[in-house]
Amino acid sequence: MKNFRTEVHASDLSRSHRFFLLVLVSIGSSIIYTPAYLKNVFYDPLMQATGASNAEIGKMLSAYAITATICYLPSGIIADKIRTRTLAWVGFVSTAVLTFVYAMLPSIGMLYVVFVGMGITTILIWWGIRFKLVRLISEEDEYSRNIGVSYGFYGAAGLLVGLVSLGIVTWMANNMIMAIRTMLVFLGVLILLLGILSYLFIPRFEGEIAPSSSGFQISMVTEAFKNPVVWLASLTMFFVYFYYTGVNYTTPYLKDVMGASLGVVTVVSILRTYGVTLLSGPAFGFMAKAVGSPSRIIALSSLTAAAGLVAFTVLPQTAGMAVVAAIIVVALGFIANGVFGVVSSQLTEGKVPLSIFGTATGLLSVIGFLPDTFSSAWFGSIIDAQGNDAYPVIFYILAGAAVLAAVFSALLLAYVKRLPKAEMK
Repeated sequence: MKNFRTEVHASDLSRSHRFFLLVLVSIGSSIIYTPAYLKNVFYDPLMQATGASNAEIGKMLSAYAITATICYLPSGIIADKIRTRTLAWVGFVSTAVLTFVYAMLPSIGMLYVVFVGMGITTILIWWGIRFKLVRLISEEDEYSRNIGVSYGFYGAAGLLVGLVSLGIVTWMANNMIMAIRTMLVFLGVLILLLGILSYLFIPRFEGEIAPSSSGFQISMVTEAFKNPVVWLASLTMFFVYFYYTGVNYTTPYLKDVMGASLGVVTVVSILRTYGVTLLSGPAFGFMAKAVGSPSRIIALSSLTAAAGLVAFTVLPQTAGMAVVAAIIVVALGFIANGVFGVVSSQLTEGKVPLSIFGTATGLLSVIGFLPDTFSSAWFGSIIDAQGNDAYPVIFYILAGAAVLAAVFSALLLAYVKRLPKAEMK
Protein backbone atom coordinates (compact mmCIF):
# COMPACT_ATOMS: atom_id res chain seq x y z
CA MET A 1 0.00 0.00 0.00
CA LYS A 2 1.26 3.47 -0.87
CA ASN A 3 2.18 6.00 1.80
CA PHE A 4 -0.99 8.09 1.68
CA ARG A 5 0.74 11.07 3.31
CA THR A 6 2.38 11.82 -0.04
CA GLU A 7 0.45 12.87 -3.13
CA VAL A 8 0.27 10.43 -6.03
CA HIS A 9 -0.67 10.48 -9.69
CA ALA A 10 -2.77 7.79 -11.37
CA SER A 11 0.39 6.35 -12.93
CA ASP A 12 1.94 5.91 -9.46
CA LEU A 13 -0.77 3.43 -8.49
CA SER A 14 -0.70 -0.19 -9.55
CA ARG A 15 -3.21 -1.35 -12.15
CA SER A 16 -4.96 -3.47 -9.51
CA HIS A 17 -5.20 -0.50 -7.11
CA ARG A 18 -6.73 1.73 -9.79
CA PHE A 19 -9.17 -1.02 -10.73
CA PHE A 20 -10.14 -1.51 -7.08
CA LEU A 21 -10.86 2.21 -6.69
CA LEU A 22 -12.93 2.17 -9.89
CA VAL A 23 -15.01 -0.71 -8.52
CA LEU A 24 -15.29 0.99 -5.12
CA VAL A 25 -16.67 4.29 -6.41
CA SER A 26 -18.86 2.51 -8.97
CA ILE A 27 -20.67 0.14 -6.64
CA GLY A 28 -20.71 2.87 -4.01
CA SER A 29 -22.57 5.18 -6.39
CA SER A 30 -25.29 2.55 -6.59
CA ILE A 31 -25.52 1.34 -2.99
CA ILE A 32 -25.30 4.71 -1.21
CA TYR A 33 -28.56 5.86 -2.86
CA THR A 34 -30.49 2.62 -2.31
CA PRO A 35 -31.98 3.54 1.11
CA ALA A 36 -33.42 6.83 -0.20
CA TYR A 37 -35.00 5.19 -3.25
CA LEU A 38 -36.37 2.02 -1.66
CA LYS A 39 -39.93 3.05 -2.51
CA ASN A 40 -39.22 2.49 -6.20
CA VAL A 41 -39.01 -1.25 -5.55
CA PHE A 42 -40.52 -1.89 -2.11
CA TYR A 43 -43.39 0.59 -2.07
CA ASP A 44 -46.06 -1.50 -0.31
CA PRO A 45 -43.65 -3.15 2.18
CA LEU A 46 -42.38 0.31 3.18
CA MET A 47 -45.91 1.57 3.72
CA GLN A 48 -46.69 -1.41 5.93
CA ALA A 49 -43.48 -1.16 7.96
CA THR A 50 -43.47 2.62 8.47
CA GLY A 51 -47.23 3.10 8.74
CA ALA A 52 -46.94 5.93 6.22
CA SER A 53 -49.64 6.92 3.76
CA ASN A 54 -49.09 7.22 0.01
CA ALA A 55 -48.68 10.98 0.38
CA GLU A 56 -46.18 10.62 3.24
CA ILE A 57 -44.08 8.10 1.30
CA GLY A 58 -44.01 10.56 -1.59
CA LYS A 59 -43.13 13.48 0.67
CA MET A 60 -40.15 11.59 2.09
CA LEU A 61 -38.61 11.21 -1.35
CA SER A 62 -39.55 14.79 -2.19
CA ALA A 63 -37.70 15.97 0.92
CA TYR A 64 -34.66 14.07 -0.30
CA ALA A 65 -34.96 15.31 -3.90
CA ILE A 66 -35.34 18.97 -2.90
CA THR A 67 -32.33 18.73 -0.59
CA ALA A 68 -30.35 17.01 -3.35
CA THR A 69 -31.18 19.71 -5.90
CA ILE A 70 -29.99 22.41 -3.49
CA CYS A 71 -26.78 20.49 -2.76
CA TYR A 72 -25.59 19.48 -6.24
CA LEU A 73 -23.64 22.65 -7.06
CA PRO A 74 -22.15 23.12 -3.56
CA SER A 75 -21.09 19.46 -3.63
CA GLY A 76 -18.91 20.18 -6.65
CA ILE A 77 -17.37 23.21 -4.97
CA ILE A 78 -16.65 21.17 -1.85
CA ALA A 79 -15.10 18.42 -3.99
CA ASP A 80 -12.59 20.96 -5.30
CA LYS A 81 -11.64 22.07 -1.76
CA ILE A 82 -11.53 18.85 0.29
CA ARG A 83 -9.66 15.60 -0.31
CA THR A 84 -11.58 12.93 -2.22
CA ARG A 85 -10.64 10.37 0.43
CA THR A 86 -12.17 12.49 3.21
CA LEU A 87 -15.43 13.14 1.36
CA ALA A 88 -15.74 9.49 0.36
CA TRP A 89 -15.40 7.93 3.80
CA VAL A 90 -17.34 10.66 5.62
CA GLY A 91 -20.16 10.47 3.07
CA PHE A 92 -20.41 6.69 3.31
CA VAL A 93 -20.16 6.49 7.11
CA SER A 94 -22.67 9.30 7.77
CA THR A 95 -25.13 7.74 5.31
CA ALA A 96 -24.69 4.38 7.05
CA VAL A 97 -25.54 6.00 10.40
CA LEU A 98 -28.72 7.52 8.92
CA THR A 99 -29.62 4.15 7.40
CA PHE A 100 -29.35 2.53 10.83
CA VAL A 101 -31.67 5.25 12.20
CA TYR A 102 -34.03 4.51 9.30
CA ALA A 103 -33.92 0.83 10.28
CA MET A 104 -35.35 1.72 13.70
CA LEU A 105 -38.52 2.81 11.83
CA PRO A 106 -39.01 5.99 13.87
CA SER A 107 -41.91 8.44 13.57
CA ILE A 108 -42.87 9.96 10.21
CA GLY A 109 -41.48 13.32 11.33
CA MET A 110 -38.14 11.73 12.17
CA LEU A 111 -38.11 9.95 8.81
CA TYR A 112 -38.41 13.33 7.08
CA VAL A 113 -35.30 14.40 9.01
CA VAL A 114 -33.52 11.20 7.94
CA PHE A 115 -34.32 11.80 4.27
CA VAL A 116 -33.15 15.42 4.42
CA GLY A 117 -30.02 14.16 6.16
CA MET A 118 -29.39 11.61 3.42
CA GLY A 119 -29.74 14.41 0.87
CA ILE A 120 -26.86 16.14 2.63
CA THR A 121 -24.64 13.08 3.14
CA THR A 122 -25.12 11.48 -0.29
CA ILE A 123 -25.13 14.66 -2.38
CA LEU A 124 -23.46 17.57 -0.56
CA ILE A 125 -20.68 15.38 0.88
CA TRP A 126 -20.38 12.40 -1.49
CA TRP A 127 -21.74 13.25 -4.96
CA GLY A 128 -18.94 15.62 -5.98
CA ILE A 129 -16.34 12.84 -5.87
CA ARG A 130 -18.35 10.32 -7.91
CA PHE A 131 -16.90 11.42 -11.28
CA LYS A 132 -13.82 13.15 -9.88
CA LEU A 133 -12.36 9.94 -8.44
CA VAL A 134 -12.78 8.21 -11.80
CA ARG A 135 -10.97 11.18 -13.37
CA LEU A 136 -8.17 11.03 -10.79
CA ILE A 137 -7.41 7.33 -11.41
CA SER A 138 -7.58 7.70 -15.21
CA GLU A 139 -5.11 8.97 -17.75
CA GLU A 140 -6.62 11.49 -20.20
CA ASP A 141 -7.42 8.87 -22.84
CA GLU A 142 -8.85 6.39 -20.32
CA TYR A 143 -11.66 8.42 -18.74
CA SER A 144 -14.37 7.70 -21.32
CA ARG A 145 -13.69 3.98 -21.13
CA ASN A 146 -13.46 3.95 -17.34
CA ILE A 147 -16.70 5.88 -16.79
CA GLY A 148 -18.45 3.41 -19.10
CA VAL A 149 -17.03 0.47 -17.17
CA SER A 150 -18.01 2.28 -13.98
CA TYR A 151 -21.67 2.28 -15.00
CA GLY A 152 -21.40 -1.42 -15.73
CA PHE A 153 -20.33 -2.05 -12.12
CA TYR A 154 -23.04 0.39 -11.01
CA GLY A 155 -25.66 -1.75 -12.74
CA ALA A 156 -24.21 -5.00 -11.44
CA ALA A 157 -24.22 -3.70 -7.85
CA GLY A 158 -27.78 -2.45 -8.18
CA LEU A 159 -28.95 -5.79 -9.56
CA LEU A 160 -27.16 -7.87 -6.90
CA VAL A 161 -28.19 -5.70 -3.94
CA GLY A 162 -31.73 -5.51 -5.28
CA LEU A 163 -31.99 -9.30 -5.54
CA VAL A 164 -30.59 -9.81 -2.02
CA SER A 165 -32.99 -7.18 -0.64
CA LEU A 166 -35.88 -8.86 -2.44
CA GLY A 167 -34.80 -12.18 -0.95
CA ILE A 168 -34.83 -10.71 2.57
CA VAL A 169 -38.31 -9.21 2.13
CA THR A 170 -39.68 -12.41 0.59
CA TRP A 171 -38.12 -14.61 3.27
CA MET A 172 -39.59 -12.52 6.10
CA ALA A 173 -42.85 -11.57 4.39
CA ASN A 174 -44.91 -12.68 7.41
CA ASN A 175 -43.34 -9.91 9.50
CA MET A 176 -42.86 -6.92 7.23
CA ILE A 177 -41.56 -4.64 9.98
CA MET A 178 -38.73 -7.06 10.72
CA ALA A 179 -38.13 -7.60 6.99
CA ILE A 180 -37.65 -3.89 6.29
CA ARG A 181 -35.50 -3.46 9.40
CA THR A 182 -33.29 -6.39 8.38
CA MET A 183 -32.95 -5.08 4.82
CA LEU A 184 -32.01 -1.58 6.04
CA VAL A 185 -29.44 -2.97 8.48
CA PHE A 186 -27.99 -5.02 5.59
CA LEU A 187 -27.73 -1.86 3.47
CA GLY A 188 -26.26 0.13 6.36
CA VAL A 189 -23.53 -2.47 6.93
CA LEU A 190 -22.66 -2.47 3.22
CA ILE A 191 -22.41 1.34 3.13
CA LEU A 192 -20.32 1.37 6.33
CA LEU A 193 -17.95 -1.18 4.77
CA LEU A 194 -17.58 1.06 1.72
CA GLY A 195 -16.65 3.91 4.06
CA ILE A 196 -13.97 1.84 5.78
CA LEU A 197 -12.51 0.73 2.43
CA SER A 198 -12.49 4.35 1.22
CA TYR A 199 -10.57 5.44 4.33
CA LEU A 200 -8.02 2.66 3.87
CA PHE A 201 -7.41 2.68 0.12
CA ILE A 202 -8.09 6.12 -1.42
CA PRO A 203 -4.80 8.07 -1.56
CA ARG A 204 -4.03 11.79 -1.69
CA PHE A 205 -3.93 12.75 -5.37
CA GLU A 206 -1.81 15.35 -7.10
CA GLY A 207 -3.83 18.27 -8.37
CA GLU A 208 -7.11 17.30 -6.71
CA ILE A 209 -6.98 20.60 -4.79
CA ALA A 210 -5.62 23.76 -6.40
CA PRO A 211 -2.30 24.43 -4.55
CA SER A 212 -2.74 28.21 -4.48
CA SER A 213 -6.18 28.13 -2.93
CA SER A 214 -7.06 28.28 0.73
CA GLY A 215 -10.72 27.97 1.44
CA PHE A 216 -13.58 28.77 -0.88
CA GLN A 217 -12.93 31.10 -3.81
CA ILE A 218 -15.81 32.51 -5.84
CA SER A 219 -13.42 32.64 -8.81
CA MET A 220 -13.70 28.84 -9.11
CA VAL A 221 -17.46 29.09 -9.60
CA THR A 222 -16.98 32.01 -11.97
CA GLU A 223 -14.45 30.05 -14.00
CA ALA A 224 -16.82 27.07 -14.25
CA PHE A 225 -19.73 29.32 -15.26
CA LYS A 226 -17.61 31.01 -17.93
CA ASN A 227 -16.47 27.74 -19.48
CA PRO A 228 -18.55 26.98 -22.63
CA VAL A 229 -17.80 23.26 -22.31
CA VAL A 230 -19.48 23.14 -18.90
CA TRP A 231 -22.67 24.70 -20.28
CA LEU A 232 -22.75 22.61 -23.45
CA ALA A 233 -22.13 19.42 -21.44
CA SER A 234 -24.80 20.43 -18.90
CA LEU A 235 -27.40 21.07 -21.61
CA THR A 236 -26.50 17.79 -23.27
CA MET A 237 -26.92 16.07 -19.89
CA PHE A 238 -30.32 17.75 -19.40
CA PHE A 239 -31.76 16.40 -22.64
CA VAL A 240 -30.04 13.01 -22.33
CA TYR A 241 -31.41 12.58 -18.81
CA PHE A 242 -34.83 13.74 -20.02
CA TYR A 243 -35.17 10.94 -22.57
CA TYR A 244 -33.17 8.47 -20.43
CA THR A 245 -35.79 8.69 -17.66
CA GLY A 246 -38.67 9.10 -20.12
CA VAL A 247 -37.94 5.71 -21.68
CA ASN A 248 -39.58 4.28 -18.53
CA TYR A 249 -42.95 5.14 -20.08
CA THR A 250 -42.45 2.40 -22.65
CA THR A 251 -43.35 -0.14 -19.95
CA PRO A 252 -46.96 1.01 -19.36
CA TYR A 253 -47.21 1.56 -23.13
CA LEU A 254 -46.46 -2.12 -23.73
CA LYS A 255 -49.14 -3.20 -21.27
CA ASP A 256 -51.89 -0.62 -21.81
CA VAL A 257 -51.57 0.06 -25.54
CA MET A 258 -49.85 -2.94 -27.12
CA GLY A 259 -51.63 -5.48 -24.93
CA ALA A 260 -48.48 -7.32 -23.89
CA SER A 261 -48.85 -9.90 -21.14
CA LEU A 262 -47.71 -9.15 -17.60
CA GLY A 263 -44.91 -11.73 -17.98
CA VAL A 264 -43.52 -10.04 -21.11
CA VAL A 265 -43.77 -6.59 -19.53
CA THR A 266 -41.96 -7.76 -16.37
CA VAL A 267 -39.11 -9.42 -18.28
CA VAL A 268 -38.70 -6.41 -20.57
CA SER A 269 -38.71 -4.03 -17.59
CA ILE A 270 -35.99 -6.02 -15.79
CA LEU A 271 -33.87 -6.19 -18.94
CA ARG A 272 -34.27 -2.48 -19.59
CA THR A 273 -33.60 -1.43 -16.00
CA TYR A 274 -30.82 -3.81 -14.93
CA GLY A 275 -29.68 -6.13 -17.70
CA VAL A 276 -28.70 -3.57 -20.34
CA THR A 277 -26.77 -1.46 -17.83
CA LEU A 278 -24.28 -4.28 -17.35
CA LEU A 279 -23.42 -4.15 -21.05
CA SER A 280 -24.29 -0.68 -22.29
CA GLY A 281 -22.05 1.28 -19.92
CA PRO A 282 -18.83 -0.59 -20.80
CA ALA A 283 -19.81 -0.83 -24.48
CA PHE A 284 -20.38 2.90 -24.85
CA GLY A 285 -17.28 3.67 -22.83
CA PHE A 286 -15.11 1.57 -25.15
CA MET A 287 -16.81 3.06 -28.23
CA ALA A 288 -16.17 6.59 -26.98
CA LYS A 289 -12.50 5.76 -26.41
CA ALA A 290 -12.16 4.04 -29.80
CA VAL A 291 -13.73 6.97 -31.64
CA GLY A 292 -11.87 9.47 -29.51
CA SER A 293 -14.96 11.57 -28.84
CA PRO A 294 -17.80 10.90 -26.39
CA SER A 295 -19.75 13.75 -28.01
CA ARG A 296 -19.77 12.01 -31.40
CA ILE A 297 -21.12 8.80 -29.81
CA ILE A 298 -23.73 10.75 -27.83
CA ALA A 299 -24.94 12.62 -30.93
CA LEU A 300 -25.24 9.56 -33.17
CA SER A 301 -26.82 7.43 -30.44
CA SER A 302 -29.31 10.14 -29.46
CA LEU A 303 -30.47 10.46 -33.07
CA THR A 304 -30.92 6.67 -33.15
CA ALA A 305 -32.96 6.87 -29.93
CA ALA A 306 -35.11 9.62 -31.45
CA ALA A 307 -35.86 7.37 -34.43
CA GLY A 308 -36.78 4.50 -32.09
CA LEU A 309 -39.13 6.71 -30.08
CA VAL A 310 -40.87 7.95 -33.22
CA ALA A 311 -41.23 4.31 -34.34
CA PHE A 312 -43.54 3.72 -31.37
CA THR A 313 -45.98 6.28 -32.75
CA VAL A 314 -46.41 4.41 -36.05
CA LEU A 315 -46.42 0.79 -34.83
CA PRO A 316 -49.80 -0.94 -35.24
CA GLN A 317 -51.35 -1.12 -31.77
CA THR A 318 -51.97 -4.86 -31.69
CA ALA A 319 -50.84 -7.67 -29.43
CA GLY A 320 -49.10 -9.23 -32.43
CA MET A 321 -46.70 -6.28 -32.58
CA ALA A 322 -45.90 -6.50 -28.87
CA VAL A 323 -42.74 -8.52 -29.49
CA VAL A 324 -41.45 -5.92 -31.97
CA ALA A 325 -42.27 -3.17 -29.48
CA ALA A 326 -40.51 -5.10 -26.70
CA ILE A 327 -37.35 -5.39 -28.82
CA ILE A 328 -37.41 -1.64 -29.46
CA VAL A 329 -37.90 -0.99 -25.73
CA VAL A 330 -34.82 -3.04 -24.81
CA ALA A 331 -32.80 -1.39 -27.59
CA LEU A 332 -33.86 2.06 -26.38
CA GLY A 333 -32.90 1.11 -22.84
CA PHE A 334 -29.48 -0.01 -24.07
CA ILE A 335 -28.90 3.27 -25.93
CA ALA A 336 -30.28 5.54 -23.20
CA ASN A 337 -28.27 3.84 -20.45
CA GLY A 338 -25.12 3.84 -22.55
CA VAL A 339 -25.36 7.51 -23.50
CA PHE A 340 -26.15 8.53 -19.92
CA GLY A 341 -23.11 6.57 -18.79
CA VAL A 342 -20.63 8.55 -20.90
CA VAL A 343 -22.18 12.03 -20.98
CA SER A 344 -19.99 13.29 -18.11
CA SER A 345 -16.96 12.42 -20.28
CA GLN A 346 -17.64 15.61 -22.23
CA LEU A 347 -16.02 17.56 -19.39
CA THR A 348 -12.79 15.67 -20.00
CA GLU A 349 -13.18 15.86 -23.78
CA GLY A 350 -13.49 19.64 -23.47
CA LYS A 351 -10.40 19.85 -21.23
CA VAL A 352 -12.17 21.28 -18.18
CA PRO A 353 -9.34 21.98 -15.68
CA LEU A 354 -9.04 19.51 -12.82
CA SER A 355 -9.02 22.42 -10.34
CA ILE A 356 -12.68 23.20 -11.18
CA PHE A 357 -13.76 19.70 -12.20
CA GLY A 358 -15.80 19.16 -9.05
CA THR A 359 -17.53 22.52 -9.46
CA ALA A 360 -18.21 21.72 -13.11
CA THR A 361 -19.65 18.35 -12.09
CA GLY A 362 -21.93 20.11 -9.61
CA LEU A 363 -23.24 22.48 -12.28
CA LEU A 364 -23.63 19.53 -14.67
CA SER A 365 -25.73 17.76 -12.03
CA VAL A 366 -27.90 20.77 -11.14
CA ILE A 367 -28.87 21.35 -14.76
CA GLY A 368 -28.71 17.75 -15.92
CA PHE A 369 -31.07 16.32 -13.31
CA LEU A 370 -33.67 19.11 -13.53
CA PRO A 371 -36.07 16.86 -15.51
CA ASP A 372 -36.71 15.00 -12.24
CA THR A 373 -38.44 18.13 -10.92
CA PHE A 374 -41.11 18.31 -13.63
CA SER A 375 -41.11 15.49 -16.21
CA SER A 376 -43.05 12.88 -14.21
CA ALA A 377 -45.74 15.37 -13.18
CA TRP A 378 -45.96 16.71 -16.74
CA PHE A 379 -46.26 13.30 -18.38
CA GLY A 380 -48.64 12.11 -15.67
CA SER A 381 -50.97 15.03 -16.32
CA ILE A 382 -50.90 14.28 -20.06
CA ILE A 383 -51.85 10.65 -19.41
CA ASP A 384 -54.61 11.67 -16.98
CA ALA A 385 -56.04 14.02 -19.61
CA GLN A 386 -55.66 11.88 -22.73
CA GLY A 387 -55.40 8.27 -21.58
CA ASN A 388 -53.62 5.96 -24.03
CA ASP A 389 -53.62 8.73 -26.64
CA ALA A 390 -51.01 10.46 -24.49
CA TYR A 391 -48.21 8.03 -25.33
CA PRO A 392 -47.53 9.26 -28.90
CA VAL A 393 -47.37 12.81 -27.50
CA ILE A 394 -44.90 11.71 -24.83
CA PHE A 395 -42.76 9.82 -27.33
CA TYR A 396 -42.61 12.83 -29.67
CA ILE A 397 -41.51 15.01 -26.73
CA LEU A 398 -38.81 12.49 -25.81
CA ALA A 399 -37.69 12.24 -29.43
CA GLY A 400 -37.36 16.02 -29.52
CA ALA A 401 -35.23 15.88 -26.36
CA ALA A 402 -32.99 13.25 -27.98
CA VAL A 403 -32.53 15.44 -31.06
CA LEU A 404 -31.59 18.41 -28.86
CA ALA A 405 -29.09 16.22 -26.99
CA ALA A 406 -27.50 15.43 -30.35
CA VAL A 407 -27.45 19.13 -31.29
CA PHE A 408 -25.67 20.22 -28.11
CA SER A 409 -23.21 17.32 -28.40
CA ALA A 410 -22.41 18.42 -31.95
CA LEU A 411 -21.91 22.00 -30.75
CA LEU A 412 -19.53 20.83 -28.03
CA LEU A 413 -17.61 18.73 -30.55
CA ALA A 414 -17.32 21.74 -32.87
CA TYR A 415 -16.11 23.91 -29.98
CA VAL A 416 -13.47 21.37 -28.95
CA LYS A 417 -12.13 21.22 -32.51
CA ARG A 418 -11.60 24.99 -32.39
CA LEU A 419 -9.57 24.89 -29.17
CA PRO A 420 -5.90 25.88 -29.55
CA LYS A 421 -3.62 22.86 -29.88
CA ALA A 422 -1.87 23.86 -26.66
CA GLU A 423 -5.11 23.31 -24.74
CA MET A 424 -5.69 19.93 -26.36
CA LYS A 425 -2.43 18.48 -25.10
